[in-house]
Amino acid sequence: MNLYLFVAIIALVCLLGFFNEKVTKLTYEISLMLFSVFVGGAVLLTASVFDGTDAATMLKQTQLINIESFLLEGVLCFMLFAGSCHMKLSDFKAQARQVTVLAFVCTLLGAGFYGALFFGASVLLNLNLSLPVCLMFGSIIAPTDPIAATSILSKFGLPKNISFLIQGESLFNDGVGVALFVCFSGIATATSSEGFFIIMLREIIGAVLVGAAATVLCFLLFRFTKSKTLGIFISLLAVSLSYAVCEACGFSGAIASVVCGILFSALRSRFSREEREDAETFDSFWETLDSLFNSILYVMLGLSFVRILQMEHVIILSLIAIAANLIARFCSLSISSLIMGKIPDGYDRLNFVKLLTWGGLRGGLSVALAISTHEMLPDKTYYIIIGGTYAIVFFTTVIQGLTMKPAYNRINGSLNQRKTK
Repeated sequence: MNLYLFVAIIALVCLLGFFNEKVTKLTYEISLMLFSVFVGGAVLLTASVFDGTDAATMLKQTQLINIESFLLEGVLCFMLFAGSCHMKLSDFKAQARQVTVLAFVCTLLGAGFYGALFFGASVLLNLNLSLPVCLMFGSIIAPTDPIAATSILSKFGLPKNISFLIQGESLFNDGVGVALFVCFSGIATATSSEGFFIIMLREIIGAVLVGAAATVLCFLLFRFTKSKTLGIFISLLAVSLSYAVCEACGFSGAIASVVCGILFSALRSRFSREEREDAETFDSFWETLDSLFNSILYVMLGLSFVRILQMEHVIILSLIAIAANLIARFCSLSISSLIMGKIPDGYDRLNFVKLLTWGGLRGGLSVALAISTHEMLPDKTYYIIIGGTYAIVFFTTVIQGLTMKPAYNRINGSLNQRKTK
């Protein structure tokens, strides 16, 4: 990202954030994406009317924003660390079975259901998409987004245990999604590919070991330093080192970052000699950094939304992609809920499935994976996948995000009525 584009994006973050604070008062991240879509659309309209102007140049630049590079080769590890460094290890122990089933079983089933549904739609529309390509699309869509879950859903006052499950699922299902993506993309492009379970075990076990080792080593420095600034630098080293080693070794850098955040939090609470002021400085730094990267990402997503117009049959395929996502999510949760044990906060299975179906937001990670298929697939197929992904990300982030609170109140009201009967 060049300096001028960075200035433009930061300016949009500030102006759109200020407008939302004073006028619309929507959830911050949702407002950034929604208004950025309008800005991108206005630039597109201007460019079509005044071809060859600066507006057209700006549109071209926004379309060249490399979200894949920004996330996977840039800030993802820091965003995941910031989202997980306040989560307690004891909470994971208490709900280990539920989080595991949601992160592994539900993601696997979701990719399969979505792939099958979209393959059926492609046959009806004569799109000539193979089943492996549709399953690869399913692996892109199936994992819920940890950034959206921690930055958006945490603000709606969901019950503590349900909120933890949504965040825990989104933080750990990336490794499963990536393993599925590698498997299906290898089949779709007729290249050699390891089995899913081998890839998954390598991704996850390697990530846990690397994340734990890097965190313990770095925490030895953190524990004995008296400088709050140096302490922050050490935490940056711990997560970036974990991510870099995992990327070099073929492990899941995302899961290593989550392990690093949770373990760092546990070690801080037990062994740290931080003064209260130093602890507040540490937490404030990571909250600010997380908010900055989140803001930039949501503006980038909004500006890039016009890519959806490159998709054939854009309206019908967008609707099919959105509907298939909701159906696949509902079906995978319904099956997973049967084996996950006790459902927390007094929810029955149907209301639990409804709540997590509507709370399954997608975000930048799905877009980054979709963009990475550009060199694998023909342009026509690529535009279908990137367009469908953007449609789902926009719908889940904006529509589901905006209506999550009313949906929760309605489900909760139905639950309370059953209890009083």
